Amino acid sequence: MKRIFVAPDPGHLRLRNASRAVLGIALAVALAELAGLSLTASITGGLAALLALFTVADATVRAQRITTALLPAAGLPVLTLATTLQGVPLGRDAAFLAVVFCGVYARRWGPRGHALGIFAFMQFFVVQFLHAAPADLPELYLAVGVALAAAGAVRFVVWPIERRTPPAAVPAPLPGRGLARPTTRQAFQTTAACAFALAVGQLLSEERWYWAVGTAWWIFVNTASRGETLVRGFRRVLGTVLGILAGLVLALPLHGAPGPTAVLVAVCVFGIFYTAPVSYSWMMLAVTVMAGLLYGLLGVLTPGLLVLRAAETGVGALFAALAVTFVLPVTTHATNDAWIQRALLAVRRCTAEAAERLAGSPTADPAPHAAELEVLLGRVRMALAPLVHPLSPFRDRKARARQVLALLDDCARELRGLTAVAADPDAGHDARLAAACWRVEAAVEALLRGRERVLEGAGPEAAGSLGSAARGAETAGAGAEAPGPCARAAVPGAPRATAPDGAPALAHLRGLERLLAELDGPLRTAPRSLLVRS
Repeated sequence: MKRIFVAPDPGHLRLRNASRAVLGIALAVALAELAGLSLTASITGGLAALLALFTVADATVRAQRITTALLPAAGLPVLTLATTLQGVPLGRDAAFLAVVFCGVYARRWGPRGHALGIFAFMQFFVVQFLHAAPADLPELYLAVGVALAAAGAVRFVVWPIERRTPPAAVPAPLPGRGLARPTTRQAFQTTAACAFALAVGQLLSEERWYWAVGTAWWIFVNTASRGETLVRGFRRVLGTVLGILAGLVLALPLHGAPGPTAVLVAVCVFGIFYTAPVSYSWMMLAVTVMAGLLYGLLGVLTPGLLVLRAAETGVGALFAALAVTFVLPVTTHATNDAWIQRALLAVRRCTAEAAERLAGSPTADPAPHAAELEVLLGRVRMALAPLVHPLSPFRDRKARARQVLALLDDCARELRGLTAVAADPDAGHDARLAAACWRVEAAVEALLRGRERVLEGAGPEAAGSLGSAARGAETAGAGAEAPGPCARAAVPGAPRATAPDGAPALAHLRGLERLLAELDGPLRTAPRSLLVRS
């Protein structure tokens, strides 16, 4: 609860996104109702609009438009397949698992593949939720088309938030080939989890088994390691249980009354979008209450149904945990290492670009690298979430992980200051900046390469201490341009300012150097789950 109200919301971006989502989904449902479509079609359209606004997260507005336009190509064939196979249980189950595998495997192509995979899966899921039949297909096609048009109009024409506030970049997936690629491993893990969840879910209920499959699927969304998946599963179960309790109080007494139900569904939609970046548990609470309200509209909501929902969720979470542990597991420490390395490399690139900009280069720009670091830090926080979770029994690892996160956040703050100084057209170049920049790069190299030499033929050996590497770099290059990437920061003929003009940038560089020196301790003495390896 505290996190929801104290979490930063720069530019009220979460508030605006949530409000726009309510507007877009309400418009989609209203158009479906005005067209005389059935309740089943209206709900299908509302879900399509929600997914279009929630899952499309490309790095540019143009790419977002293309992905939104491609959603029908991914969803309508699956919608057709699901309705056609409703009367063929074995064929339906096999097709569902095939959609699961393909939907997860598509994540290797980045945000677009991720969005298309989720949309395809949810089209199969909504057919099970609504028990749609082949005769409903024309209405469903029209509802999906109208909903996507409405969502696109609201997002790109009526309320184009991304035009003024560029969308946050999504970090590229971790590399690899074949089964070494994390997304490929996750496709097999998710399919295995969904297969067992489907089988056991059908033992619990022949009609509502799909909740177990949906739970297993969504637990694997936006996770990359065993620890992340387990934490997400815990949060999903917690949010679902709380949502069921709230549903007993809010949804059950309404008995499907259209007016109050529509208002509460709108509140739930707002809650989903507003809380998703901050708390998965609170998002799931809103999702569960909304599902209960929709069941009320369909006239099937009972206390027993909500209890069954909790049981199916538990089944899905259990098999997700087993699959991520025993089926081609991706260890938490390997994921931590990879994302921390990428964050440190972003620090190095941003520092080098800032030094070149201060030296007079018109093409150097540290701002994209500073923005990249912010995105990567979000991914680092997700990777370290299993270690800093309140229920984690590893106190030493938890303390080190929190220390690493705090120091990386401080590095980002110093880089934001350095970027702001570099963007000032009146900022000058201090003769000490190149040496300070080189020391920062040497510090990053020391963290990434351990006891190897920082730079071939220059500076001291970074044997055990980052501090000794920084001191050696200062001895070798203080007051002059040290070797390495930053040595090119001085542009011939560029104006040079006196030393005081470069003092703000120098202060930020020295702050970075100090923070990287402090990072040396927790990263080098930590167990494998926090050890950065080159």
